[in-house]
Amino acid sequence: MDVKALIVDPIANMPVVILRDAEDKNFLPIWVGVFEANAIALQIEGVSTPRPLTHDLLKAMISLLGAAVEQIVITRLHENTYYAEIHLTVGGRPVVVDSRPSDAIALALRTSSPIFVEEEVLEKSRAQDASEESQSHERLRKWFEEADPESLGKYKM
Repeated sequence: MDVKALIVDPIANMPVVILRDAEDKNFLPIWVGVFEANAIALQIEGVSTPRPLTHDLLKAMISLLGAAVEQIVITRLHENTYYAEIHLTVGGRPVVVDSRPSDAIALALRTSSPIFVEEEVLEKSRAQDASEESQSHERLRKWFEEADPESLGKYKM
């Protein structure tokens, strides 16, 4: 998956990271906090800060400890909450760290690591789209699909 956009949900007025696969078959919106959205937006826009932000610090620490981020995986969707893992290689052995998706995505962008989503998560997300409880999710999907590509990724703090 790639981060295709970082937008503000026009209904909930909350930041949303839009993940899409290379074939544009799968679409996954993940609502994130304002601070996490800012960290993602700064990296997408290529803005450097005078002092390292949390995700920059994490990247530096991983590197200084001789580890590497191999990938991040959105692993689970439970009660409208997404879960993720950061897969590292430390001393030649794999290590998996639990993470919020927003933090994992911010780190993946900084380390140029691939982002994966478990098929079960995509299926649950699609099932939520069909339920009455997720009308805002479906409206966001329609809005995103009809939006002008030039306006996507223009998240502003």
